[in-house]
Amino acid sequence: MPTPEFFQQACQWCAILMLASGVFTGLAYVFKWGIRFRFVGVTSLLGVLTGSLLALSFFPLSKAVIPGADKYNLVYDVAGPEVVISVSPMITPTALEATLLQASENLFSPGRIGRGTNDMTIKARTILHQKSGMSQLIPLGQIQRSLTVRDDPNAKITLNQDNLAALATTIFDPSSS
Repeated sequence: MPTPEFFQQACQWCAILMLASGVFTGLAYVFKWGIRFRFVGVTSLLGVLTGSLLALSFFPLSKAVIPGADKYNLVYDVAGPEVVISVSPMITPTALEATLLQASENLFSPGRIGRGTNDMTIKARTILHQKSGMSQLIPLGQIQRSLTVRDDPNAKITLNQDNLAALATTIFDPSSS
């Protein structure tokens, strides 16, 4: 998979080609060559391609994969400092930690609006469906990380141990349903 460094190098080469094409286009206009209008199109296309490669060099295309992480669904995200994800009711505490770390890596973006804070909070919850037709939202934990540092070493994970323990006994105890 191409890395941001690859796209940065490709952007540099494309920019050089665009400048050379621009010079050639300028010469074509000065000497009134018949292909001058075609080179306007070539130079414009190289400009668009350079801009696209520049944008791809800022953000990786791949998602982070943390060993032990479970799947999660994005419940609430408006590109602000707060995000809510939903996980399986069968999740273990270690898998929840890995899932929160993976979500914080995948949802990080320097373009998020901090709204007065430099931290992003990702809250994990699960939905427990009961036989009575009611569903219960159970908060399981959260991670707080920086909105400005991509690989935040100070990310703080907080797990709701009481809810995790209650969830484990509810899920694995058939008489409680």
